[in-house]
Amino acid sequence: MNESQARLPREPADFFTKPFARFLQIETASAGALLAVTLCAVILANSPWSTPFLDFWQMPLGVSIGYIEFTRSLQHWVNDALMTLFFFIVALELKREMVVGELRNPRMAALSLAAALGGMIVPATLYYILARGTQGAHGWGTVMATDTAFVIGCLAVLGARIPLSLRLFLLSLAIFDDIGAILVVAIGYGETLNWQALGLTAAGIALVPAMTWMGIRSIPVYFIVGGLIWLALDASGIHPTLAGVILGLLTPARGWVSDSRLHAILHRVVAHPPSKDWSGDTSDRHDLQRANIATREAFSPVERLEILLHPWVAFIIMPLFALANAGIPISLEKLDTALASAIIAGLVVGKPVGVVLFSFLAVKLHLAQRPPDMNWGLLVGGGLLTGIGFTMSLFIAGLAYGPALLNSAKIGILVASSLAGICGLLLLLWQTRHFSLHVKG
Repeated sequence: MNESQARLPREPADFFTKPFARFLQIETASAGALLAVTLCAVILANSPWSTPFLDFWQMPLGVSIGYIEFTRSLQHWVNDALMTLFFFIVALELKREMVVGELRNPRMAALSLAAALGGMIVPATLYYILARGTQGAHGWGTVMATDTAFVIGCLAVLGARIPLSLRLFLLSLAIFDDIGAILVVAIGYGETLNWQALGLTAAGIALVPAMTWMGIRSIPVYFIVGGLIWLALDASGIHPTLAGVILGLLTPARGWVSDSRLHAILHRVVAHPPSKDWSGDTSDRHDLQRANIATREAFSPVERLEILLHPWVAFIIMPLFALANAGIPISLEKLDTALASAIIAGLVVGKPVGVVLFSFLAVKLHLAQRPPDMNWGLLVGGGLLTGIGFTMSLFIAGLAYGPALLNSAKIGILVASSLAGICGLLLLLWQTRHFSLHVKG
């Protein structure tokens, strides 16, 4: 038999077969799309089309049946409903890394977790100190999160000179950051709690592992249950995007069909003599159907959902979010400089200080392990990149600030994210200059 016949036909998607490599590839390309869309949003918001552009996102959209009305603005649907899928993907990646990826090593996971905690606590504290007593003091959560796509995009600019350990560290840090951010949103920026809706939410969440235990593997069924959980959370007073995190962490990270069982099933298929007519109620037909199910279920639900949803989230949902939220009419006359300065200080100074300080303490206390090819200089450069808050900071800002302060906050976020990205890239370039010369030599 020709060896090439034993392989599947090559497709463009074959370049992304490894889940982690695929995740990095998509995040890198997504950063370019986000940057382009952000520039478009800023230009449109400061053009003659500013009013219709901004009014478009406030257009009401929903359903009304008798006394029951569920209507939100288009921006609200993007920020609350579509962003739930973003947090779902983030939680899926965290679950996969903790079960079968690099975060299986507790001490490696502890380094990213410690850095993420420092990157949330220190900037929030610095922001609160600077903004205390002002109208913007409640916005401390704005400086706590990291934009995963832009961080990975910055690392892609540096290419192979950056060690894989730094990419893994920053990716897992950003994921922990995003999980922390949505918890902050749920706790710090929620509304008055509706306990009946919370009870329905708890029942829906308990139903998910019960369905898994019963052997229900239909993805559409889980999406229906997830939608009901989202509605219950929305009615409870807790921000509904938390549903994405919970459902992502509940998703199984291992396949239903083991490798040995898959090989046994496939062996039965290939044991049948070649035939041009695979039809009818025959044993070879049943074996082929069984092989079709087995090959699909050999992939874990986490992998299948990442492959299905990640491109949509990266290239549709996140650019839509940027388009809906990054449109800032720039007016220095109405700029709250104290608020913008507090955000810039939190992201550009507080973030890297917190990441490096907590990482150092975790290593010195033997709670975590630093990879040997990731020196402290690289970690400082990576810490600076975590100050790129952008989409996550804009997301929290939309909940934390009223209309009078929101534009000032957005300007602070854009300036801070730009400074953090530039400073982080320059430091990493300087840190890896010897490696670059060595490669050229």
